[in-house]
Amino acid sequence: MPDFRLRVFQAVARHLSFTKAAQELYISQPAITKHIRELETTYAQRLFERRAGRVSLTEAGALLLAHADAVADLHQQLTGRLQALHGEAAGRLRLGASTTLAQYELPALLPGFQQRYPQVELTLLNANSEQIAEALLQGQLDLGFVEGRAKSRDLHYEPLLADELVAVRRATPAGPPPEPLALAVALAHPLVLRERGSGTLEVLEFALREQKIRLSDLRVAFYFDNTEAIKTYLEAAPQALGFVSRRALTRELAAGLLEEVPVVGLRLPRQFEALWVQGQPLTRPAERFLRFVQQRYNQK
Repeated sequence: MPDFRLRVFQAVARHLSFTKAAQELYISQPAITKHIRELETTYAQRLFERRAGRVSLTEAGALLLAHADAVADLHQQLTGRLQALHGEAAGRLRLGASTTLAQYELPALLPGFQQRYPQVELTLLNANSEQIAEALLQGQLDLGFVEGRAKSRDLHYEPLLADELVAVRRATPAGPPPEPLALAVALAHPLVLRERGSGTLEVLEFALREQKIRLSDLRVAFYFDNTEAIKTYLEAAPQALGFVSRRALTRELAAGLLEEVPVVGLRLPRQFEALWVQGQPLTRPAERFLRFVQQRYNQK
């Protein structure tokens, strides 16, 4: 089994962030720092430069990353072949999912999969759709889950689950408007949106473009890189309007913190999809996980 310190090093090198590496590996940031220092002592080389709050690889770090990736790939191949001898799924499975799926859908499925396939070592990267696609193409993930309209010719997409974006605002004493708002009235509010590269923003942009409306002409109060931040912002901003997955609003709507605002002529359906590199067969753990997720959603 490869040295865990190399996994820590790879995570820091991938994110260029000690904090994000700690979040990915579910260990503390001091532990991340300790492992990196041990590697630097072992090889008598500095692996990262830390300047003005930014982290970058040194020449020695880049060399170690190339070899660490090769070691991880060889270990994965060996594990897969050994387990294939008796038909079990085992080894590393690197998942990546866009924010809505990573926060509100997949976590509830992971325990069941782990119980069925205890020999599979799971990691889950939470990023926007564009970043998940790029990580797959860079060989950093085995299987991804995203939403959005844009597609890469180098990736294969498999429909998984239907979703819809809805306009929401802070709950008011009068409740949701009795009649749907005109589109112009809705878009006159300060808008709270997801960041560039997210599938959520992409779906909204496509819908507005069909109405001959450009996002750059609207008043955007804030762009956030996660849905939780949008909901929290809306709870504190009575004039703002946001666009959020219906699947991410169950608790806030039930608790009376936010309310849905119907908008005339604006429907925002979207599809969650599984994706992997075109022409590249899924590893046995990835194939098992995809089948497991598909079965669970078909039951709903």
